[in-house]
Amino acid sequence: MFAERFDRVRAAMAEQRVDTLVLSVGPDLPWLTGYEAMPLERLTALVVPAEGAATLVIPRLEAPRVAPRDEFSLRAWDETDDPIAITAELVGSAATVGVGDRTWARFVLDLQGALPKASWRRASEVVGPLRAMKDAAEIAALRRAGTAVDRIAAELQAGMIELVGRTEAEVSAELGRRILAEGHHRVNFAIVAAGENAASPHHEPGSRVIQEGEGVLCDFGGTMLGDDGVGYCSDITRCVWLGEPPSEAADAYAALLEAQQAAVAAATVGTPCEEVDATARRIITEAGWGDRFIHRTGHGIGIEEHEDPYIVAGNGTPLAAGHAFSVEPGIYVEGRFGFRLEDIVVAADSGPDPLNTASHDLALI
Repeated sequence: MFAERFDRVRAAMAEQRVDTLVLSVGPDLPWLTGYEAMPLERLTALVVPAEGAATLVIPRLEAPRVAPRDEFSLRAWDETDDPIAITAELVGSAATVGVGDRTWARFVLDLQGALPKASWRRASEVVGPLRAMKDAAEIAALRRAGTAVDRIAAELQAGMIELVGRTEAEVSAELGRRILAEGHHRVNFAIVAAGENAASPHHEPGSRVIQEGEGVLCDFGGTMLGDDGVGYCSDITRCVWLGEPPSEAADAYAALLEAQQAAVAAATVGTPCEEVDATARRIITEAGWGDRFIHRTGHGIGIEEHEDPYIVAGNGTPLAAGHAFSVEPGIYVEGRFGFRLEDIVVAADSGPDPLNTASHDLALI
């Protein structure tokens, strides 16, 4: 698995004429090595030459966390060593260096100073398109994570998670506990937004007490380890209403549901990402809510919660088999209510493959 990934990366490097990659913290490192680096002030860097062996430059205190693999060797450095000099030595006379997008600026600047003749570019131009094309094992990992949060969403919709009289923060904490109990390695987020707070798409759950007669938006997910030891993300959004919704809210949700389902159906292999976005946007606009849909329709998902491909206007990239992404249009009415409906979908030759199947209706509790 990891050897095949290295082969694909080197083929892409040759095609794009990149001599060496330097990958630090971020998703590229675990995808290639199985090791997720801590975001430390100590440099970690996987140096991948187009030809020859890869080397993981790592603080010695972190080395025990790395599973040995044939695809790379370890170069552990001590506290009094200079990791920039070690990395620069491994890069050598490479003319073009691709650096990981998440690499801290201090390290990039120091490496550029140590390698003044090198030309620098983003490593994501090489690795990003490869990571976006999920293989069968990665899709299976995403499916397991999606099925786990589906169960939590179903419990929410069935009234098994107490809402009325509790704060948003208390419900968020319970969602987090359930995410871990369902086998996730960690909680990435658990948005709980009640009433008028649901009009803020990334609302931070707080002391607001949830009341009868209002809507509650819950967007939550975590990271679950796959068979390769690498974490893959879940992400789902469902809404409930505590009582009977007013007609305006019910109409808004009906438009949202139609738009989300149409966008999922449109997410076929070969369809440009922007057309999936346009499908959802057309329906919401025709229903009179266009100015209330204030974000893109979706984002890719995998090791990262947000990665390529992005389902947004201006992205003409055609969907390919193995692309995994969210479809999550929203309608937000400031000061009153907000709705979002989100599934993770995989583009497949047989058609769109939704990884979330919890009821899409507005659950009335």
